[in-house]
Amino acid sequence: MSKLISIATALPDHRITQDEVLAVLAKARGAALPGRLKQILGNSGIDQRYLARAPDYYLEQRSWPERASVYSEVGRKLSQEAASEALELAALKPSDIDAIVLISTTGTMTPSIPSRMIEAMEFDQSTQTVPVFGHGCAGGVLGLRLANDLAAAGAGQNVLLISLELCSLSYDYSQFDKKNMIATALFADGCAAAVISGKTGRDDAPSFRAFDQKTWPDTRDMMGWDIGETGFDLVLARDIPTFVTKDFAPFCDAFLEVQGLAKSDLSEPACHPGGGRVIEALEDYFAPDLPGIAATRDVLEHYGNMSSPTVLFVLKRLLEQRLTKPLLLTALGPGFTAALGVVDP
Repeated sequence: MSKLISIATALPDHRITQDEVLAVLAKARGAALPGRLKQILGNSGIDQRYLARAPDYYLEQRSWPERASVYSEVGRKLSQEAASEALELAALKPSDIDAIVLISTTGTMTPSIPSRMIEAMEFDQSTQTVPVFGHGCAGGVLGLRLANDLAAAGAGQNVLLISLELCSLSYDYSQFDKKNMIATALFADGCAAAVISGKTGRDDAPSFRAFDQKTWPDTRDMMGWDIGETGFDLVLARDIPTFVTKDFAPFCDAFLEVQGLAKSDLSEPACHPGGGRVIEALEDYFAPDLPGIAATRDVLEHYGNMSSPTVLFVLKRLLEQRLTKPLLLTALGPGFTAALGVVDP
């Protein structure tokens, strides 16, 4: 399997606290939030987040072209920032990269962001570009799986993975229902980049042991997009914490058994957090073998749910602590799909 050489992250300029989010929601609603709803939104586990635009931007109706313009401007900037840092950390030049994988479900461009990066950052003109749309919150783990497969191809390749999401572009105050308010209270913007290598000479770097994923039937209403008048409209239906307990846990048990691992054999897992209640369900699953998922909680608190990049933010923090035991990667996303992986020290 391939080696994980580096991870870097990038954030947009506009920081907003959760208290400020609740104030924006009340302003958009034209009245104070109902007590019960304010309590739910305030208990999300999030203290602050970063957005592509200042808060007042989201109080106005925006057309498809306007949203696409922001995605192009901010998305390309964040992608290049994260990619540049990941390459520097890996001691590689753009010309050393054989393939660029982009994971993104909150916008799309043709030519793709990786294609545009070739000229902007002086990658070799033969660099393979692989834009992937549709994985949502599971995209961070599934992107690592794809990058690992590409890196292991042939005699070994250097792959740059970019996970970019501007979730705030889906905020829509013309549909001021509970689902959209919860989405506004959870989702954020961010980008992560990683260098994965199948070449020799990187023996000191962590390696990928295995990946797996499962998509359950009759679960498409749990998470996804509908195409609306002004952009993507969020689909967010069933109780995901209950799904973690009932469906995800047995799948994870079976995956670990195949890998010859018990939960007690693992270091702290890197999980896509979802929200506060999802973290609680994951902690219940790992208890009592593991004391908690502090890095996952911390990333949710300081950055919110950025969809696909979030698990890479968590993984970066855990790798900085120097792995001594295998690390489990987990994420849940549209499909409804679970994605799992194991990183070895």
